[in-house]
Amino acid sequence: MRFIRYLISICLLMPLLLAGWMLYFTMTPLQLPAAQTEVDLKAGSSLRAVSRQLVQQGVLSEPWSFIALVRLSGKAGDIKAGNYVIADGTTPYALFEMLTNGDTTMASVTFIEGWTFDQMRTAMTRNEAIKHVSMGYTEAQILTEIGGTGQEAEGLFFPDTYYFSRGMTDIDILKRAYHAMQTRLAQAWEKRAPGLPYATPYEALIMASIVEKETGRGDERPMIAGVFVNRLRIGMRLQTDPTVIYGMGERFDGNLRRQDLLTDTPYNTYTRANLPPTPIAMPGLASIEAALHPAQTKALYFVGKGDGSHAFSSSLAEHNRAVARYQLRKRP
Repeated sequence: MRFIRYLISICLLMPLLLAGWMLYFTMTPLQLPAAQTEVDLKAGSSLRAVSRQLVQQGVLSEPWSFIALVRLSGKAGDIKAGNYVIADGTTPYALFEMLTNGDTTMASVTFIEGWTFDQMRTAMTRNEAIKHVSMGYTEAQILTEIGGTGQEAEGLFFPDTYYFSRGMTDIDILKRAYHAMQTRLAQAWEKRAPGLPYATPYEALIMASIVEKETGRGDERPMIAGVFVNRLRIGMRLQTDPTVIYGMGERFDGNLRRQDLLTDTPYNTYTRANLPPTPIAMPGLASIEAALHPAQTKALYFVGKGDGSHAFSSSLAEHNRAVARYQLRKRP
């Protein structure tokens, strides 16, 4: 009986001891190797992997107490990837909250579909979290630095929001965006529709950039691409305003005039046949997919309706009627 009472006493005491230990552990400040310790947790890391990393970097003395704390909270799957700065004196509980709330020091920069490379560089220049090392670089030098080739960087970067640790260089960010575009373009190219008039993925990228600039409506992108693909197949000039505007550069003042359409540049698709020499902007994945899976259509023309959508026509006579209906009647 005495032994049974002893066991019962131990069983009653264990929860109290566990609670006391947990309270002591969670509220005792961590002893860090420096005033601040930076920890970069990778996406997909398990609780054990995170705890071992914290031990390796001197944040924790052993992993099991922190693992128990997180598991008892029921938030073992809530630890978020990112870059964290842990200050000396932080308690394990404060560390637990930091990691599960995602209180990272990560900064971000967003590249928008349809932006030019100059707009990308401006966005990075204005971002104080980025270390700027390529300010004086030419596009060719930047491409060399990020593992690319060629002289022109336009359109070679994937539009997205990129998260990074403060102090990362602009070259490193561009490298990520460049490889993201190469990967997505290669994957889309492998699954392209048969019989397209593109010799290379780069030509498809040029077409995607035109589609990106011609319409912001996702449902129209395949039709826009279908029109331009039809024109390429029959040797008809693309005659698309965005390429003309791009070729004008700083001369463009917001108004596209008839004389501009007649002034020859490498990007004037009214005066020159085939695709322009480079992309004219950064296309998103939807425009890439449209360029590689254009709509099956007989349309050769389109005109804006004034509400963001377009009217498509298969003959010049039909197109002229659409122009008269949607464009000419609006003129004073």
